[in-house]
Amino acid sequence: MGAKLLCLCITSALVAYYIYSPIPDNIEDPWKLMLISAVFRTFGHVSEAAERLGLAHYMDVMMLITTVEHVAPTSDENVTVTDTEFSGVAVRLYLPKKPTKGLRRAVVYFHGGGWCIGSAGMKAYDLLTRRTSSHLNAVVVSVNYRLAPKYHFPVQFEDVYSATKFFLQSSVLSQYGVDPKRVCVAGDSAGGNLAAAVAQKLLEDSEVTAKLKAQALIYPALQALDLNLPSYQENENMPILTKSLMVRFWSEYFTSDPSLREAMASNRHVPAKWGHLFQYVNWSTLLPDELKKGHVYSSPVFGSPALAKKYPGFLDPRAAPLQAADEQLQGLPPTYILTCQHDVLRDDGVMYATRLRAAGVPVTHDHAEDGFHGAFSSITSPTDMPIGHRLTSRYFQWLEEHL
Repeated sequence: MGAKLLCLCITSALVAYYIYSPIPDNIEDPWKLMLISAVFRTFGHVSEAAERLGLAHYMDVMMLITTVEHVAPTSDENVTVTDTEFSGVAVRLYLPKKPTKGLRRAVVYFHGGGWCIGSAGMKAYDLLTRRTSSHLNAVVVSVNYRLAPKYHFPVQFEDVYSATKFFLQSSVLSQYGVDPKRVCVAGDSAGGNLAAAVAQKLLEDSEVTAKLKAQALIYPALQALDLNLPSYQENENMPILTKSLMVRFWSEYFTSDPSLREAMASNRHVPAKWGHLFQYVNWSTLLPDELKKGHVYSSPVFGSPALAKKYPGFLDPRAAPLQAADEQLQGLPPTYILTCQHDVLRDDGVMYATRLRAAGVPVTHDHAEDGFHGAFSSITSPTDMPIGHRLTSRYFQWLEEHL
């Protein structure tokens, strides 16, 4: 009996040690976040082991999270849900059943997952887009773009752009009863990146006559030049998105060649020839004082031009919208940006808000002091957290007022 009790105590201690992660004091339900983090960490360890043993690519194993969380397109009393294709790109379509006197609003949504994992059919995304459709009485198009490592940039961008452009055709908008003056693009994390890139590209596309009414960017990843911003340093080991995982996502977006990942990890991947781009991501001028506190800006250390020549995607504003020139930002629609204090991507969103305002774009910047990456989608059991409902409620309110 004594030996069994000792084994139980040791096992419990080891489990608690594995689950425990340092969590900022102002985060609600810290143990729930620790549990979520432990699950992600476990998937990460298994993925790394499988890759080292030559059994599977790291991201292919991580994709199991998406598979486990997948739900079929199921209609309910408020929304009709179907899986279909727009211009050859898979989408999940949400059509509200509530009668309307006039034309409806529409939201084109891009899921997150570092361009490598995730899908419109994941439980959290299905619930979010379903609620968006019901709450706003809006048509919602959730795009299932192709993913790395099988597909690299610009495939993900081209998929979401093709689907959006197809939807914005007058005949398609008319088919779904959508007001061409009330369409928004939105997305979280990598999806926020894609939404921002689509909005920029639409400005220069003369074939598209419908103009976006708004864009909503939820803790977006917006630049791949400086991966050592204050937010990357402060939240290096923060659940759920660590600095090393974000670097892996960025590099995998462009190639599975580990040399780019290694260069990005040391922040020495940009050649001197492209040094002028750093003006667009210079946190010493674009961040408010409270986010610069305790940090000293240093000039970039340039890397070999060979990587940039081989994988030029990380220099392309379609992959990194914050790297677009000032004139490319003028004329963008009213923008909602959510950033979270405890998130490596915090400074990307803050700097984009600063640059958009300077370009004359109306911006609502919603900063969650108690927020972390993934908080927005923590709305389903067992990861249901109060902050998820609070943040989505603010998102719905903004869309209600601006779309």
